[in-house]
Amino acid sequence: MRAAAMQGGGADKIAQQHKRGRLTARERLDLLLDKGSFRELDMFVTHREREFGLDQRKTLGDSVVTGWGTIDGRLVYVYSQDFTVLGGSLSRVHADKICKVLDMARKTGAPMIGLNDSGGARIQEGVVSLGGFADIFLRNTLASGVIPQLSAIMGPCAGGAVYSPALTDFIFMVQNSSYMFVTGPDVVKAVTQEDVTFEELGGAMTHAQISGVCHRVAETEADCLYMLRMLLSYLPQNNMEDPPAKPSSDDPLRMEAALDDIIPANASKPYEIRDVIKLVMDDGDFFEMHELFAPNIVVGFARLGGHSVGIVANQPAHLAGVLNINASEKAARFVRFCDCFNLPLITFVDVPGFLPGTAQEHAGIIRHGAKLLYAYCEATVPKLTVITRKAYGGAYDVMSSKHIRGDVNFAWPSAEIAVMGPEGAVNVIFRQELADAADPEARKRELVDEYRSAFANPYVAASWGYLDDVIEPRETRPRLINALEALGNKRDANPAKKHGNIPL
Repeated sequence: MRAAAMQGGGADKIAQQHKRGRLTARERLDLLLDKGSFRELDMFVTHREREFGLDQRKTLGDSVVTGWGTIDGRLVYVYSQDFTVLGGSLSRVHADKICKVLDMARKTGAPMIGLNDSGGARIQEGVVSLGGFADIFLRNTLASGVIPQLSAIMGPCAGGAVYSPALTDFIFMVQNSSYMFVTGPDVVKAVTQEDVTFEELGGAMTHAQISGVCHRVAETEADCLYMLRMLLSYLPQNNMEDPPAKPSSDDPLRMEAALDDIIPANASKPYEIRDVIKLVMDDGDFFEMHELFAPNIVVGFARLGGHSVGIVANQPAHLAGVLNINASEKAARFVRFCDCFNLPLITFVDVPGFLPGTAQEHAGIIRHGAKLLYAYCEATVPKLTVITRKAYGGAYDVMSSKHIRGDVNFAWPSAEIAVMGPEGAVNVIFRQELADAADPEARKRELVDEYRSAFANPYVAASWGYLDDVIEPRETRPRLINALEALGNKRDANPAKKHGNIPL
């Protein structure tokens, strides 16, 4: 019976799966988990449907493989949908198997990893299959913020099936192999007359660049599974643990002279914020998430003095690092994840404000921008902030400022902290004077220089205590490590309540 169960849908179906360039459910688990660590549950379960000839098509274990194993010696629970068995379709017992391991993961405080490869609900089972989806959704929600939940889309994921991954913390997809959509191309064509391919509608690059559903894209399934292992190395097992520390040979007192020259003399000229991050973090390592979506803000994981941290950074190399709807949502969700799982937040600020225009206003930049503000305000993990250059207007407040419980706030001498940029401020403050001037352009240049001298620096904010120190860029790494260790026992709390009402 065990040998039969290991064959899934049989040799022919396995050959078809390989012909598509995809691995089987068990082959994926072999790559994901430490060798020999997988312990399978419910291998002998079969579906109970008798209609439509299904009583003659029973497979031991049905269309999903579940159980637990280890990654780098740490316990994880897993499920891997088996496309060789009835297209990986979700039956009542398929759902029950997933619910069982989700319950066990939540009760034992271990991460949950789902490998999705399914044609969706098992139509022959009707509402029983739909109820199975809902049972899984409930458990995803109950486990949210308790244990890390990771999803990898290894093949199709369609219809109601998409909402289980959507409720988890991170979604990884495989290029030219995995797809997610609520309605497929045929239905889209029938309803809207729109011709669209699987890849255009719900492929990995579509969700990584346009919708933001996908957090990382892998070239192969093996790469995808390796990325999952990498991500888990930064995360605690559950919300009651601290993230794992990893000793580094990188000197915690290392000064980085290259940072002193990284900010261009021209305040309008871009630079690459990832260069700053990599020069500061241990060994130059940075595990970026959501790289292709809303590139005007950068988020990801790194280590600082051996400690796992979450990084949020404005990206001046794209749209000048401005905050827009997508960037606000991307960063807000990342901040909330870090706060759930006790990851200190390091924020690098170079932001000229919120993106202006009717498109943003009509699409709700006020509501969406408030999500990022809310996320930073409610976060109780250690929050360290470095203002590298611009911090203008409300965006200064939002980006982990001292006023919203930033713990340690540094600025480089190149920092500019003001209500708005010098030219905009002069146009407002000196409107009448400029109108009356004999040479308005010359007078404007003088006033802009005066305003920049007075406000385009960090010292006014520092004089109010809104900055804890103005530091040389080269000092950033040792100063952040020192502050992080000083905050090691930080305790903060929000008022007692059922939950807040984030502006969704």
